[in-house]
Amino acid sequence: MPRRQERPPNPRVLFIDIETFPILAHVWTVYEANAVSVERNTMLCCFSAKWQGGAHITRALPDYSGYRAGAPDDQKLAADLWGLLNEADIIVAQNGDRFDVKKINARLIKHGHTPPAPYKTVDTLKTARRIFGFDSNRLNDLCLFLGIGEKFHTGGFSLWKGCIDGNARAWARMRRYNAQDVRLLERLYLRFLPWISNHPNVGAYSDGLVCPKCGSGDLQSRGHGVNTTAVYRKFQCQECGGWSRAANSVRKTKPLVNA
Repeated sequence: MPRRQERPPNPRVLFIDIETFPILAHVWTVYEANAVSVERNTMLCCFSAKWQGGAHITRALPDYSGYRAGAPDDQKLAADLWGLLNEADIIVAQNGDRFDVKKINARLIKHGHTPPAPYKTVDTLKTARRIFGFDSNRLNDLCLFLGIGEKFHTGGFSLWKGCIDGNARAWARMRRYNAQDVRLLERLYLRFLPWISNHPNVGAYSDGLVCPKCGSGDLQSRGHGVNTTAVYRKFQCQECGGWSRAANSVRKTKPLVNA
């Protein structure tokens, strides 16, 4: 089984988004869909991923040998996803904790994979709900509101139907749609980053005094704060704008914590 290679202590952040095919089933009624039989379970049809500061990767079922429109198989696509997750320290996704990660895990165990190396997650949907009061927390609406772009229009379910039928143009459109979601996801994450108080502590990967959100060493001391147990120094990152703090008793070389 592949293992992570030794590398410098910098966390690898992976932005990811998946697309799936719907369940194919026989039902007696449309509105009370108790399935009589299921011909095909939900499966992965496409994914797009991007390393922070690195490569953008998009894969769809036709990119793998053995693909047949009438009998799609996501085993090879799932294996590629396992390899990416196995290298990541932090996974960023919109609604990732509830949807993307769990759907990926279901397909991984289906195809006999063991869990990838442990990673932490940042769910931008949870951040939007927990910290802000946006009128809509959908990815497209958030990005439009913040002026950072918009999703690629799919034309509705006909795109998925075209991919199910093996239409090459539909698959090309699906790849573009999926890839644009990841571009938007990264922009949204970077906009949210200084606000995320529960972000995984990036500073834990460094021996120096760095921002626990983005890892920058460009910090400015902003006086002191007081809680019920201690007086602590406040710092603001001059790169991402995030706040952090350190108790006076903690040496400056120890990681800061999110504020």
